[in-house]
Amino acid sequence: MFSIARSTALRQARTQLRPSNAISTPHLSAFARLLSSLAVLEQRDGKLNMSSLAAVSAAQKLGGSVTAIVAGSNIKAVADQAAKVKGIEKIIYIENGAYDRGLPENWSSLLVENIKKGGFTHVLAGHSAFGKNLMPRVAAILDVQQLSDITGIQGEDTFVRPIYAGNAILTVQSSDNVKIITVRGTAFSSSDAEGGSAEVTEGVDPKAECPTEWVSEDLAKSDRPELATATRVVSGGRGLKSKEEFDRLMPPLADALGAAIGASRAAVDSGFADNSLQVGQTGKNVAPQLYLCAGISGAIQHLAGMKDSKVIAAINKDGDAPIFQVADVGLVGDLFDKVPELTEKLKQG
Repeated sequence: MFSIARSTALRQARTQLRPSNAISTPHLSAFARLLSSLAVLEQRDGKLNMSSLAAVSAAQKLGGSVTAIVAGSNIKAVADQAAKVKGIEKIIYIENGAYDRGLPENWSSLLVENIKKGGFTHVLAGHSAFGKNLMPRVAAILDVQQLSDITGIQGEDTFVRPIYAGNAILTVQSSDNVKIITVRGTAFSSSDAEGGSAEVTEGVDPKAECPTEWVSEDLAKSDRPELATATRVVSGGRGLKSKEEFDRLMPPLADALGAAIGASRAAVDSGFADNSLQVGQTGKNVAPQLYLCAGISGAIQHLAGMKDSKVIAAINKDGDAPIFQVADVGLVGDLFDKVPELTEKLKQG
């Protein structure tokens, strides 16, 4: 059987992609251009999305000055909050309710105008739904290639990103004047939310006409920790067999651990869980201290979203399931017996 996650050979795999017109990184500081990074921060309902601070952490690794941008209605309070983030030198804010929902059609015009005005060499956003919608459009307008889902920085023009669901690592060198980058949040710890004192200034608002209208959204609300940033995650898979069993077994286990709930794509496609809970290549990337999964076989697409977890524990009745190849702790048994038993012991302990 071909082992995937945590295989030494695969983790050491490196592929060099160097375009014929690529410019090597200059080593003489006298000729190196001054780096200036713009981190795109997300907000919702007047609150800063802390997971988007990974873009700030990545910008700090590049060196040079770090500026952040926020936009929306009543945004000054968010800008003041972001000004306290350690590592940010300047906050640009744009007061306009048209940017509240993160529609890429009008956000892209806004971002391009402020990139040109500030002369930024690097523009970074989280590899979230917002970043994945926005940054390709910005790259197209600026006629540059986007660098997606980076997990490492080797220099001002050289970056590392996973390919083939994380089974190979690609090192990419870009010769574009402006680097448009999305950052994997689990690879860059978020900057400290306190300790900074950035300058707050108003940015340029192009007020471009937007052909897209926001209609509505239907969100799954929960008092549990946010899945993408939780330190503990419990996930259920196809082995739970039905939505009723998923709802019966997973929430009590999550509550006993103080954990967020996740699910495999198979469980989401089967209607066991909301798609906002999906973990994997086409879902969310998580890297909690503890990832406990039940009824998940360990398909490569799922492993791509959780194999950076510090401790992986798995419950599955199939002792040959691929999930056990990456698990630090494995329990072979019927999850319908083992999960309730584990939940009770956690409540008692």
